[in-house]
Amino acid sequence: MSRASSARLRRPGALPMPPAEPMPGPAPVTDAHLHLWDLAESDYAWLAGAPEPLRRTVAVEDVREGLLDLGVTRVILVQADDTAEDTAHLQRTARAIEADGRLARADVVGWLPLTDPGVVAEALADPRRTDHLVGVRHLVHDEPDPGFLDRPEVARSLDLLAAAGLPLDVPDAFERHMGQVARLAARHPTLTVVLDHLGKPPLGDEAAMGRWRTQIAAIAERPNTVAKLSGLATSGNGDFEEAAEHALALFGPQRLMIGSDWPIAPRALDLGSGFAPLLAHVRTWSPADVAAVTHGTAQRVYRRLGEAARTG
Repeated sequence: MSRASSARLRRPGALPMPPAEPMPGPAPVTDAHLHLWDLAESDYAWLAGAPEPLRRTVAVEDVREGLLDLGVTRVILVQADDTAEDTAHLQRTARAIEADGRLARADVVGWLPLTDPGVVAEALADPRRTDHLVGVRHLVHDEPDPGFLDRPEVARSLDLLAAAGLPLDVPDAFERHMGQVARLAARHPTLTVVLDHLGKPPLGDEAAMGRWRTQIAAIAERPNTVAKLSGLATSGNGDFEEAAEHALALFGPQRLMIGSDWPIAPRALDLGSGFAPLLAHVRTWSPADVAAVTHGTAQRVYRRLGEAARTG
């Protein structure tokens, strides 16, 4: 797809921001989707079916140098278990990362019990529970209830997130979630809904990719949605270039951000096998697009409570 045709397809978003000025040298990078877990802190039941190299504690020390080599200055630590313990572990880790100083900033997309809006309200009013918190996620693909995101009590919790200025990440792993994301964004127009991993496009399966294009276009039509270029190396055959270009055309750079999904990659715990080639591809785009996708969008979407309100 040409750059001109890409520009024609872009739609305005709910999170407007003036085009970033070209920057001297490489734009700073926010890794908007990094996983760290500690098997002593939470169960992580899903790891039982994961490749053996992942069935261990993974810490920032395992990945920090690789991130720095790629120009990463900020990380968003994303929950990997629907427990308060996992989120608390990430909050402690974020504080330690910032104290170390080699990475300038670390924040957390954590978990809250969305089926209990009373507890969510209490948590949002508790500075300890919201420390370094910039978003909320629930492992909907592990939910026995396929309609979890449509439940009325969850809707009340999402209204609380919207009022607080916290986005909801949706870890799309099944095709059915794509339609749910579009409906969710329509029902909660003041909530920023972040689609992780572009909804896991079935790369290499042209028939299935046709359905994905239709579904992600419906999501992009909702101006309060944002998508992550992340986890693509483990989607289908991993040939991510066309999907990345398509996402840029649909969402525009101001509603697109990049993440490593480390340590999950074609080669577990290997930052170079997934994130490095994706980042190299994004860096072929225009300087303004690179600045937005590698840093600006995450800076605007992922804000701690008490920081300046989003533009728009």
